[in-house]
Amino acid sequence: MVNKSRNKTPVLELSGLSVVYKRVGRPALRAVNKVSLSLPAGGSLGIVGESGCGKSSLARVIMGLHPPHEGALLFEGRSIAIFTRAQRVQYRRRVQMIFQDATGSLNPRMTVRQSLEEVLRVHRICAAKEIESRVDSLLERVALSKKILDSYPREMSGGQCQRVSIARCLALGPEVIIADEPVSALDVSVQARILNLLLKLQQELNLALILISHDLAVVKHVCDEAVVMYAGEFVEVGCTLDVLENPQHAYTKSLLAAVPDVKRALRKQAVIKL
Repeated sequence: MVNKSRNKTPVLELSGLSVVYKRVGRPALRAVNKVSLSLPAGGSLGIVGESGCGKSSLARVIMGLHPPHEGALLFEGRSIAIFTRAQRVQYRRRVQMIFQDATGSLNPRMTVRQSLEEVLRVHRICAAKEIESRVDSLLERVALSKKILDSYPREMSGGQCQRVSIARCLALGPEVIIADEPVSALDVSVQARILNLLLKLQQELNLALILISHDLAVVKHVCDEAVVMYAGEFVEVGCTLDVLENPQHAYTKSLLAAVPDVKRALRKQAVIKL
């Protein structure tokens, strides 16, 4: 993978950022501890780590859903802490999120048509007479047929729901997309298609992409840069190939060691049968 994101202007920066959750009758939980990163415009960053390491907490702060305990979150060089209400609304349009549970993230009482039209109307993305053509364009962008327009989430596959979720994000014209375990709930046969779609969109639309995953192969396939997260901290940061092929931290090495070697297992099985 060729890293094309170096030397570009950062669209998103984290500096010494921490996330702390207060708990009644118990000590506060520090989910993220003084992490820093820089995401270039059009760049792709993978955040890898096991469940509970703080990946999703970090995503919630970047989305503006939870305030940081300390540190700074900068968007295009400005701290979002000083944004006005109108600027925060704009920020949430320009930074969008794709969730793990694609079906659950869609309104079960709305058809695909209604879900996409609602976004365009509420945010006044286009004139009323242009909404139908804009919806058709969004479906085409995520490789879905118009036949699905009047379907409800329960009538679609997980992969189709995830494509609709991606289309809904694109409707707002974002510059940053955070994908939180976007394929972990999908069948293996569908995962590669969704990842390839994200990669294609990221390159064609010059989107900055943050991909959160526990799957090293997923991050290797999509991202230029990688961060390994452990117990709320970044323990290794760098070019994806360098991090995964020449790990320096013991935790990264343990993650790589835990990845099943399918070819080796099959060879061993064949020997046993002989």
